[in-house]
Amino acid sequence: MTSYKSLALAALITAGSVGACGTEILGVTDPDIVLAANSAAGAINLKNGVLLRLAQALNGVQGPDAFFVFSGLVTDEWRSGDTFVQRNNQDQRIWDPTNTFNADPYRRLNRVRVQGFAAIQALRQYVPDSLHLVGRMFALAGYVEVLMGENYCNGTPLSGVVGTTVVYGPPLTNDSMLGLSIANSDSALTQAALSVARDSILIAQADSGLTPPPPPADTARWAADTARWRAQRNAGVRRRGDAIRVRSLASVVRGRALVDRGQFAAAALAVASVPDTFKYQITHSTVSNTNQTFALNNNAKRYTMVDREGGVGLNFISANDPRLPNATGADPNTDLIFDSAYPLFVTRQGIWSSTGAVSIVTGIEARLIQAEALLQTGNTAAWLAAINTLRTTTALYPTAITGFTRGPNLGAIADTFASNTSRQRTHFRERAFWMFSTGHRLGDMRRMVRQYAFLPDSVYPGGIFFKGGAYGNALMMPVPSEELNNPTFTGCLDRNP
Repeated sequence: MTSYKSLALAALITAGSVGACGTEILGVTDPDIVLAANSAAGAINLKNGVLLRLAQALNGVQGPDAFFVFSGLVTDEWRSGDTFVQRNNQDQRIWDPTNTFNADPYRRLNRVRVQGFAAIQALRQYVPDSLHLVGRMFALAGYVEVLMGENYCNGTPLSGVVGTTVVYGPPLTNDSMLGLSIANSDSALTQAALSVARDSILIAQADSGLTPPPPPADTARWAADTARWRAQRNAGVRRRGDAIRVRSLASVVRGRALVDRGQFAAAALAVASVPDTFKYQITHSTVSNTNQTFALNNNAKRYTMVDREGGVGLNFISANDPRLPNATGADPNTDLIFDSAYPLFVTRQGIWSSTGAVSIVTGIEARLIQAEALLQTGNTAAWLAAINTLRTTTALYPTAITGFTRGPNLGAIADTFASNTSRQRTHFRERAFWMFSTGHRLGDMRRMVRQYAFLPDSVYPGGIFFKGGAYGNALMMPVPSEELNNPTFTGCLDRNP
């Protein structure tokens, strides 16, 4: 079970543009600042605040930057086109816990988790039919924990607030963080199962009540009963559908954490029931959380896509892959990166607009988890078949935004691998193209070193940095130095991948 003793929030800010299960987009009015929930409406506002905070933390704020793009600078996904030293140092893989852009995404991720547990308590107290909502809060806590376990160094503290008192958490290893993620995913699955079972009963009751009887003498009463049964059925169908989506969300989060732990067979089992087409999305609006991939790359040109960064990066641009539409500018008046000292043309991504929703957990990831389990067992034929099924299912490709054209459809990869090492590289390449700039790449690069014994220099960009000097040796993100205010934290326990 999850402990709540150090999890509370002093001030919870919620707003209207929020993330959604599946592909549905939820619309709510903008509530005021919520200090504590004392009603059903307050509990719902807390839940909505978690969804907004998640979208902002991942891809909805800048200066400091959101997590997806800032963590992507350490990898081969993004290059800094900026003058800010914080972005340049991150791109150069300079290990710097005092980087002032590092603290904000770290705090925001933890706030999602803390507010999520506050919402769970409020929903349980004030919203009796909220099993599916409670399940979603548990799943998102697990999601944030898996991100922190993948991307930050060993020794990550999780603190909270009780009343007005800060409760400092001890440093946790990456593996302990993954354990928390699995535990919260399990809690989400339990809540989802309870919701599906309860609402299936309510739907069956409603169907029975809606069986047309002989015309009653009291037509008004019959009409009222019919309306009541229809309302019960509609509410049950909606909640059950939400619970099923929560089940898929939690299953993939659980499978992801198990892969990070090297428990590949268990991970494959965890995601087996997730549909290929499942998507859990964060949504964006120009009001409260513009899509920062678009804002920083397409608009401000402070980030640019990069091809074969540091000699070992993937060819995200020249591959012309339909999963990653992009375009390199050619007009020196409008298409140079922001840093005028380096007259490079910006390469813009073509997946997300300023309000484009971002799929953060998908059925595609579930299939990739299963494929990796097959590769681990030596069943290379089945692994390649799984990879090729995804590649050749064009309905899974993202839709290019206006002004961009997808590359040609992918064909099947032939089984001409010289070694298992080349299969492993191909697997991580497929993951990188399917899940570009969604917080997966840095964790995957660490896994390539930790689980597959690749040398860091063969995975991480290296050599001479394009703005001068050499690349550094950061393999992950440091816990920000601001956490030294926590008396239990003295710095990362180690920098092992």
